[in-house]
Amino acid sequence: MLQNQSICIIDDDEVYKFFMQRILKIKKLTENIITFPDGEEAYNFINENKQNPEKLPDLIFLDINMPIMNGFQFMEEYTKLAPQIAKKIIIYMVTSSIDPVDLERSKNFKEISDFVTKPITAEVLQKIVDSLKV
Repeated sequence: MLQNQSICIIDDDEVYKFFMQRILKIKKLTENIITFPDGEEAYNFINENKQNPEKLPDLIFLDINMPIMNGFQFMEEYTKLAPQIAKKIIIYMVTSSIDPVDLERSKNFKEISDFVTKPITAEVLQKIVDSLKV
């Protein structure tokens, strides 16, 4: 069953983004996928559309390590913008790092729902998308 949720992937790894999009489409979790190569482009998009909820994603998978604006820098700016956003966006921080410092640092942002380690399996992705329906 295809979901209506819009999912955003913010990651500089093109192979990972392709993999995620493929799983989302094969599992029929969504057709509404937005991708950005860094936090700055994603932030600018959200800022430009903050009062336009139909253009905003329901769910963001945010990588930590990216050029230009990394995941933590994105979150610092996003938290300032969040009160102006016309829609609640669920954010999952994603990384291939197993550094416990990253996990602890992600807990400083109440806007982050959870921390997920790459690669995300189809089962985990299904569970996350299913949780949006609740």
